[in-house]
Amino acid sequence: MELVFLALLIVLMAFALGSGYPVAFALPGSAIISIVLAALFGYLFAGDTDAYFAHGGPAQWLSAGVTNLRGVYWEPERDTLIAIPLFIFMGIMLQRSKIAEDLLVTMAQLFGPVPGGLGISVVVVGALLAATTGIVGATVVAMGLISLPAMLKHNYSKALATGTIAASGTLGQIIPPSIVLIILADQLASAVDQADTARKTLFRETTGEVSMPSEFGVVSTSAGDMFLGAMVPGLVLVGLYIAFILGIALLRPKLAPAVHYEGKYDKRFAGKVALTLIPPLTLIFLVLGSIIGGIATVNQAGAIGAVGAMVMAGYRLYEGRPRAFYPAILALVSLCSIGLVLSFFDTNVKSINTTSDQIGVTLAVISVLGLVTAIAWSGYRAFRTDDTLTGVMIETAKTTSLVFIILLGAAMLTAAFRAFGGEELVRDFLNGLPGGFWSKFIIVMAVIFVLGFFLDFIEIAVVVVPIVAPILLADPSANVTAVWLGVMIGLNIQTSFLTPPFGFALFYLRGVAPAVVKTIQMYKGVIAFIGLQLLALVIVGVYPSLVNYLPNRVALTSETAPPPLNPRLQYCLEEYVNEQFAERGTAIRSAISRAQALDISYLPEDLREELEESFEKAAGSFDRMADIKTAEAAIAAAADAYRPLHRRVRDLEAAARRLAGRIEDLETTARRAEDGSRAQIRAEERITALTAERDALLASIPETWEAENGTFSELVKAERTARLTYRRNADDAYEPVDEMNKMLADAATLKALNDRIVTVREDVAAMTPEQAVEYIEEKERLIDSVAGTRDIKRLLSRARRALRKRTPEPEEADKELAAAVEAYQADIAWRERAAADLSEDLSAYQVAIRDTIGLRSQPDMTREQSLYAAACGAHHRDISLNF
Repeated sequence: MELVFLALLIVLMAFALGSGYPVAFALPGSAIISIVLAALFGYLFAGDTDAYFAHGGPAQWLSAGVTNLRGVYWEPERDTLIAIPLFIFMGIMLQRSKIAEDLLVTMAQLFGPVPGGLGISVVVVGALLAATTGIVGATVVAMGLISLPAMLKHNYSKALATGTIAASGTLGQIIPPSIVLIILADQLASAVDQADTARKTLFRETTGEVSMPSEFGVVSTSAGDMFLGAMVPGLVLVGLYIAFILGIALLRPKLAPAVHYEGKYDKRFAGKVALTLIPPLTLIFLVLGSIIGGIATVNQAGAIGAVGAMVMAGYRLYEGRPRAFYPAILALVSLCSIGLVLSFFDTNVKSINTTSDQIGVTLAVISVLGLVTAIAWSGYRAFRTDDTLTGVMIETAKTTSLVFIILLGAAMLTAAFRAFGGEELVRDFLNGLPGGFWSKFIIVMAVIFVLGFFLDFIEIAVVVVPIVAPILLADPSANVTAVWLGVMIGLNIQTSFLTPPFGFALFYLRGVAPAVVKTIQMYKGVIAFIGLQLLALVIVGVYPSLVNYLPNRVALTSETAPPPLNPRLQYCLEEYVNEQFAERGTAIRSAISRAQALDISYLPEDLREELEESFEKAAGSFDRMADIKTAEAAIAAAADAYRPLHRRVRDLEAAARRLAGRIEDLETTARRAEDGSRAQIRAEERITALTAERDALLASIPETWEAENGTFSELVKAERTARLTYRRNADDAYEPVDEMNKMLADAATLKALNDRIVTVREDVAAMTPEQAVEYIEEKERLIDSVAGTRDIKRLLSRARRALRKRTPEPEEADKELAAAVEAYQADIAWRERAAADLSEDLSAYQVAIRDTIGLRSQPDMTREQSLYAAACGAHHRDISLNF
């Protein structure tokens, strides 16, 4: 019966949306009606309100709704959505301040003489507005009012002109900062958790191992990562639009003729272009640059954008009046002043010690006050001029409220969908498709594309993504990143603005287009651009590094980048080391040989043995890396023959697990039903049939599976062992050398403690036990500050403990102190000799192996290593044969 109510849920939602009922109420309303009816019928006909639910019941659904409400509004960790009102405010403020009109007119004059120049100018302005306002409706309306008449006046094809304007207006959905990307990042955050749990479960069930290596985990995303990931695909789409328009203009000039500017391209025109372009480009740089540079989070960047938009509106709304640019100039001067103060002064008010600190803090306060004054001045102008600020605030509140209500309604709908078993149906359908990940992915993309004909982007993002994203992300065969999946969905959702009959960009344009432009011409015009959007989707799908590289690069080159020891970096860094071995292997081997020839016979026995062993392990690192490559080659050679069998068996096992889940649900139903009732008999019959079907599936597994799986598993285990062996070998090869160099560098520091250490026995003898304990603790702290003095500190600690006993033992303490002094003097002797004879050679050796054999032991990666790891991690790697 739960399937009946699932169908009712979908029909109610489709009917409500199709009848024009507000989305914000259609989604939760459909869920509430379906849940109430299912609970009512369950109570009437089965005596249990939970009877017709696949999972839980009304109480669990209500609990899930409360959890989602708390997650959206109250969880401080889930702060991604805070950026939404900030970017909405920025976009509406810029739209109200006529920035779009200035850009369109100036760009048309600049690009006009180029074939298809007016069309190219529309695309360029669309991209600039996408990176500032991001509001599709406002952008399409502005370009329709300003550019469309000019394009028609110069005999542009009506279809090409309207298609260009409509498509360019939708760029705000994929070029950051984009509300769509923020919503997708929020939805994908929970999807990643579900997918990672599912992948761990799959690994445990297929391999029998309790824990999955962290490098096989699902890579999460954030709004900042989504912005970075969407940047290059957005530019690719802009390039496709421009190339298409230019190609049409060159092949068929009559469709997009060049338009010559009647004025002169002189300094005055250049100044006009600069004044028009520099402010929005500066705002784009501040918003996106702060995210890329790791200076600000997405929320902080949204605040920067909102303030920047208000400052721009402050001078634009006062254009032509005296002192129009004063607030903007004050803001710019204040920002420059803050930057200079931070560069030359310490502005921490808690550490004001000198006159210079006082001057720095004073200048900082003055600069901040100047910036606050400029912002307040600009806001006052926006408030007084046509009540702009009030209108922007009201529109921001309306749009933000709409987005959040839809998010909550979608969460209620998704919870109901899961309660009726819809998620399992979708998962079983997708996982049952032949062709692995890509067949599932293509089906999902096709469904989203078709839904775009009827639904808005927000509805698709908050209803479809939570259902399908965990399924796609959990699949190890493609091992895609969440940011790549989010950008692909974002590109696909973008077509919803152009696809008839409900393409909103077409509606916006239809409202401002002259009557001479027929609606059918607009439909014809967007077909080519829909094709270009799908082409961009294919390009990004084939080349995932277009999405993944920039987020990886920013993350790995930032100050908070993970160290080389991070498990997720090991594969890529080992590839880097292997390449370095191939390029610089001779030089590294020579350095190792020179180190092995050094005279270290006078070192303490334990240190000498550790150092000698480290040289041997360094020399063996080349063989350990070769073992990894040999194991990889063995897997690659066996994979082609093994993969079809592996996929077939895993599909059979997955189908059997799905049947087992259905059997478990039916067993629950049978237990709840009355003894001997029709429901119980029907459930037991179904259990018997499904059990037979499950057993038949498991029996159809080829007899050769156990042997072939065992053989291949040994190859996988050999590769994993080879990697672990290399990593231990590299650590053991580098760490003793690093420790020895630190000890030699501290030789002078240790010797400087001579007068305070050699007299410790005499000093302690003249003290009470309590005084002696404190005295020895001080000596321990002094010794502990010097590298490689563990033995001396241990002896001092023994002496201190002997004196801290209930009955102090001064003789035992004196014995340990004597041993400590003797160990100290021996340490000084060999360190002084080694510092003179070995220090330079060992330091050179350490430098020679630091970025290869010693890479794992470094606190940070070099820029070269970070960029290599970013490029390596940008490609998706099939890990399915490990499951």
